[in-house]
Amino acid sequence: MDANMQSRRALELDLREALAQGAFEVHYQPLVSLVAGEVCGFEALLRWRHPTRGQVPPDQFISVAEEVGLIGAIGAWVLREACTVAATWPSDINVAVNLSPAQFRNRQLVFDVVGALSASGLSPSRLELEITETAMLMGTEATLAMLRQLRELGVRIAMDDFGTGYSSLSYLRKFPFDKIKI
Repeated sequence: MDANMQSRRALELDLREALAQGAFEVHYQPLVSLVAGEVCGFEALLRWRHPTRGQVPPDQFISVAEEVGLIGAIGAWVLREACTVAATWPSDINVAVNLSPAQFRNRQLVFDVVGALSASGLSPSRLELEITETAMLMGTEATLAMLRQLRELGVRIAMDDFGTGYSSLSYLRKFPFDKIKI
């Protein structure tokens, strides 16, 4: 148990250093329209290439970043980076960015999105934010209010991995998602 705690603490310290040093990367996975048979956008995927650990998979560091309160800063960086890069693409190509449920715990998320769009010049209609059922499980009015604010900006909202967790069609009644990824 002590070894696990020490390993987790070392990962936390490495995460803090990675954020400070700009050691994260965003990779872009193409999204293809089955109708047109063409790339219609890209999904931004966070990656961390650690100098000694090598490529650290997101499932090994995202939960730690959420637990220690770093996910907000990391998520804001991903938004800025993805919007900046997407602004250089043709105007018919969109970018999708995953949000952590932990990012909904404070009001900073809306400001992060506004800041990323403003700094990059990316049209809000070209940004799609993907949330999971876990974010909806929090189900607070504050979460729904943030989603409405984001929608009012012109950003599209997608439910990611619907059906893999505690699925409920009531989520679809609470908020009119632009896309549902099953």
